[in-house]
Amino acid sequence: MSLFEYKAEISPVTVEALDTLLLERGEENWSLLEDVIIHRAWIVGVFENEAAAQASWSELRPLLPAPPLVEPELRALADQDWRDSYKAHFKASRFGRLHWVPIWEKQNFKLPAGEAVIWLDPGLAFGTGNHETTRLCAERLVVLAERQGVSGRVIDAGCGSGILALSAVQLGFSDVVGFDNDPEAVRVSEENAALNNLVGRVAFSVGDLVTGLVGRQADIMLANIQADVLMRFGGELTGAIAPGGTLVMSGILAQEIEKVRATFTALVPRWGCESRLMGEWADLMLVRPA
Repeated sequence: MSLFEYKAEISPVTVEALDTLLLERGEENWSLLEDVIIHRAWIVGVFENEAAAQASWSELRPLLPAPPLVEPELRALADQDWRDSYKAHFKASRFGRLHWVPIWEKQNFKLPAGEAVIWLDPGLAFGTGNHETTRLCAERLVVLAERQGVSGRVIDAGCGSGILALSAVQLGFSDVVGFDNDPEAVRVSEENAALNNLVGRVAFSVGDLVTGLVGRQADIMLANIQADVLMRFGGELTGAIAPGGTLVMSGILAQEIEKVRATFTALVPRWGCESRLMGEWADLMLVRPA
């Protein structure tokens, strides 16, 4: 089966704004490529057919922070060609004893004793963990596992590709659930579980920040969701944290963090609160008193 690639060169100065736009819209077909050495950048979309590519571009183009330097080119490409084209832009990551490694490096990767690995395939839909918001959550998860142990329940709210939930299992947590309001995200999460021989180790399901949290209490909750949604459902999120538990939120732009912090400190004024920045993004960690 052939896929279709839509690719347009854009100004490098628009990359950050466009990255924010794609994240806020939940665009899973579009990605950004940037060569910082030659100062060039592109927006690239991959679609199952030509009509879908053109329709998506027609919807996205008016929202761009600046017009593309050239109009996009459409070309057919084999599925394997598409996967291979991403290898130059997707590298292994490490968070303490947790490694995220592209599947094509599996034969050569040597996992240090006592450490954990998640194999990732950018050919699967949704994110592969390269975005700062996912990395912020992963770093928090590793530190919490080291400090508190791995006996508690972990909830991945808005699980996307399931990377964070599956990472929790590989770190040693045995009670892990993940949900997303998009059935396609749940399907991809199950594919990533199969890729890592973790089928059945995470209870993935379709749900939103109301239905997905009903009757559940988390010792650690990860919520990598855009800021306005986090604030809108602050009561549901904080209400699902067990005494002594931790809520880790990301998907928050750096310029939004004070507003998000103020919203949650007003909601749960006695909880511990801290945040970090990574590039243009931030996280917020709340700890419920025991």
